[in-house]
Amino acid sequence: MEKKNPLRITETILRDAHQSQAATRMRIEDMLPACELLDNMGYWSLECWGGATFDVCMRFLNEDPWERLRTLKAHMPKTKLQMLFRGQNILGYKHYADDVVEEFCQKSIENGIDVVRVFDALNDIRNLRKAVESVKKYGGWAEVALSYTVSPVHNDDYFVGLAKDLEKMGADSICIKDMANLLLPLHAYDLVRKLKDSVSVPIHLHTHNTAGTGDMVNLMACQAGVDIVDCALSPLANGTSQPATESLVATLQGSDRDTGLDLAKLNEAATHFRKVADKLKKEGFLDPKVLQVDTKALMYQVPGGMLSNMLGQLKQAGQEDRYYDVLAEVPRVRKDFGYPPLVTPTSQIVGTQAVMNIVAGERYKMVPKESKGLLRGEYGKLPGKVNEEVRRKCIGDDKVITCRPADLLKPELPQYREESKDIARCEEDVLSYALFPQVARKFMEARNNPKPAEPEKKAADPNAVRELYVEDLGR
Repeated sequence: MEKKNPLRITETILRDAHQSQAATRMRIEDMLPACELLDNMGYWSLECWGGATFDVCMRFLNEDPWERLRTLKAHMPKTKLQMLFRGQNILGYKHYADDVVEEFCQKSIENGIDVVRVFDALNDIRNLRKAVESVKKYGGWAEVALSYTVSPVHNDDYFVGLAKDLEKMGADSICIKDMANLLLPLHAYDLVRKLKDSVSVPIHLHTHNTAGTGDMVNLMACQAGVDIVDCALSPLANGTSQPATESLVATLQGSDRDTGLDLAKLNEAATHFRKVADKLKKEGFLDPKVLQVDTKALMYQVPGGMLSNMLGQLKQAGQEDRYYDVLAEVPRVRKDFGYPPLVTPTSQIVGTQAVMNIVAGERYKMVPKESKGLLRGEYGKLPGKVNEEVRRKCIGDDKVITCRPADLLKPELPQYREESKDIARCEEDVLSYALFPQVARKFMEARNNPKPAEPEKKAADPNAVRELYVEDLGR
């Protein structure tokens, strides 16, 4: 008899699924009716927080993200709750001082998070260390991610070496974070095998189905011995989201990797979320385009969300006909910048620079501060060799940072406490303010002085909202 080795599932319906397809617009009221069912499903974890949810809760949904987390924990006490955490960026777009990173990890765990998936856009392990140490200090499970990409410097040896370093750092599990669906099925088999042979902690795979290969990637990784994979219930699965949970569960039934999940219960949960998906569609946030297979991600190594963002920028400039010129420019900019993986925030930086190079008619004639920051080392160490001629043109004689960027930051919490003392009711409020000062202030002022609620205005162009907050399939 074959020895059973059940594949474990992380369900993303409460976070990445609706972030990737519906501008992160699922509300707590949409989640609660299914919570008991989800909690009894037998998932390894439920991803429900972090990424774009924190910002969108306050900015658009009039929800306190901390209260959402506490509510979900109260309704799902049996299952590990998981979040996505951008290393030294936390959930924002700049580096924060270590005191902010530590307290955010502490409060996330105190309020209900069990598993924290930590990643860095550049795979600079210096930007991961403080978050990993803090998660473990406060009793959480530190899952550390390899931001997967394809380039001359990103090969299997690179990722295996990185995984070994992360295990030494204290990672409880290692995630292959394939945010752009670039990992192809046969390569997934090889990479998982090499990682399983090189580290002793569980290997977790996160992919999307943008290019239509996600189900095959999961299946080949499963055959190679991957321990956990991310899936989404079918109403918000596939396309720019994760492969469908039910399909993989059905595929593995009766095999040595049988997940043990009940298809009937999964279908019952899917029935609820089908209604939620219909509502999001009526509200204009679920565009059928996000369900279509788009192989441009494989051709240009560009995440789907980044493609739509660049198209929006070209529309604003009245140069939509330059779309393919921009697509061809993206790999050139990425090479000049030392081959950063394209995930928040590097995806936005490289994509915007490519648009500016084409629109201006001269490469690096216009250079946004974010591009300059990336080339100065403000985001960490770039993985490949930077084009020094381009760097000089962009930042002149500015000194390049070679230390961990956060080492240059003094403790920030005292300042944030002082700035938010008129609106903050608790330390969680201070952290909300630290990450999104303007958004949090507006939210807390309205919360502290409630007025009759106004319905959220439907965006004139739902795609414009999605471009900003879906984040390049990997936030």
